[in-house]
Amino acid sequence: MVIVIHQTASTENAFLYNEKKVEEKHATYFHSRNTKAINPFLYDKKNRLKEFTDIEKANPRVKNKCLHISFNPSTGDYLKLGDKKIREEIDKLMQYMGYGNQPYFVYKHKDLDRVHFHIVSSRIDRYTGKKIKDNHERQKAQNFIKELEIRHQLDNKTRKEKPVFKFSAKNRNIKQSLESLFYHLNQLDMLQSKEVYEQYLKLFNVEIRKSGRGHIVVVTDGKGKVIRYPIRLSKFKEQPKFYQKEKQQIDKPKQISEERKISKSDLKSDFLKELLWQIRLKDQNQETKRKYRVRSKRRKKR
Repeated sequence: MVIVIHQTASTENAFLYNEKKVEEKHATYFHSRNTKAINPFLYDKKNRLKEFTDIEKANPRVKNKCLHISFNPSTGDYLKLGDKKIREEIDKLMQYMGYGNQPYFVYKHKDLDRVHFHIVSSRIDRYTGKKIKDNHERQKAQNFIKELEIRHQLDNKTRKEKPVFKFSAKNRNIKQSLESLFYHLNQLDMLQSKEVYEQYLKLFNVEIRKSGRGHIVVVTDGKGKVIRYPIRLSKFKEQPKFYQKEKQQIDKPKQISEERKISKSDLKSDFLKELLWQIRLKDQNQETKRKYRVRSKRRKKR
């Protein structure tokens, strides 16, 4: 079981992201609590969004108003718990985190090769208009996972999965895989400028975009359309070398674990093969386009 608290400032953005997934049939409405309507999913999305905007008007000074959590059971966990138990555990999680009285919506996503859930709510207390205390949220989430695994006797072994380098909407362990990509690109001396570095990232359907005062990392469909939820660049331990000044002010461990060293060395040859393949594919596409233009010109002359 993995629970992730996403750093999303805007409740509206997180809400619309999940609503769009439903419209694209990559997600379904799953659960709701403390809303004005008994079944808010019978109404349109403007009505649902109003649940949050009405609350957040009371405290416009708070910047990070959004609570956005992803609840990620493994395949085995999901089969063991089922939808009914997961609804109950999500309610317990929200109560445990201090948001049990807040209105929230839960979306069931199926755009990966496993089922996972997104919870959207507001950090502004619906009764007082004050921001709900969010101290040690990540530690609270980890403690909740341990209790949940004990309650239902879930397998708590972390499964090692090989990171991939060509990204799509169905990739697992996306953050880990992106860090591996950054690590390997950082080792290439031929990448001497930010512009060149970004061109190589695009070969893997990855882009770094400006967002507010910082940057976000997005996975695209290869044509610029974002297909995965953006991740703040500051959240990566391994960052692109031309953006490393944005690292969080946290001291990195002096020694990298042996396990991390081994995994990266094992991946090096795979990465180089993938990189060469992507470059070759790009060259072939450009050559095909060039030939097509030449043929078109010849036809026009005739």
